[in-house]
Amino acid sequence: MPAYIFDTILTKGVRAGQIPARTTDARNWFRKEAEKTSTAPNSLIKSMKDRTSGFEYGNMYLFQYDPKHKSTLPYYDTFPLVFPVKNAPKGFMGLNMHYLPLKQRAMLMDALYSLVTDKKYDEDTKLKLSYDVLNASSRFKYFKPCLKHYLNGHVKSRKIKIESVEWDMALFMPLQRFKKASADKVYRDSLQAV
Repeated sequence: MPAYIFDTILTKGVRAGQIPARTTDARNWFRKEAEKTSTAPNSLIKSMKDRTSGFEYGNMYLFQYDPKHKSTLPYYDTFPLVFPVKNAPKGFMGLNMHYLPLKQRAMLMDALYSLVTDKKYDEDTKLKLSYDVLNASSRFKYFKPCLKHYLNGHVKSRKIKIESVEWDMALFMPLQRFKKASADKVYRDSLQAV
């Protein structure tokens, strides 16, 4: 049952004495558990209760996407896992964390945790994200290959809001669906772009 994946991992973590996102050890524990989990993104999107048509900056979302210019793109992700960063013509710019290999994804996420609005990691916790903040510090250097322009008219599902306590789990679940290239090719190109 995909809707219960996060709850199952959270319950297991609490029993193991881990509190999500609060410490590096806890983040690593949840990341390892998420890597062991697999589900189809379509099933996850259909089953999650926190689906919305809109979004708030600083939150994480998963959605189905069909790019307008897919015929000319070298590759693309049809199930982006995104932190929206700013408005853009007919859509928004967002960090799609799937464009990084797991190690660099963790490094970027650990740096992003310095931008949380509070340390409660509840439904109100967000990232204070902006392009200027990301571009101003070398600790966020891995953001560049992740920043993508998403057109609202090409978002093909409602967005699933991923709660802050679930960010590390979503980050490490194998949800990316790259078209026209393998994940290894995407990761090599992303690391070269950094």
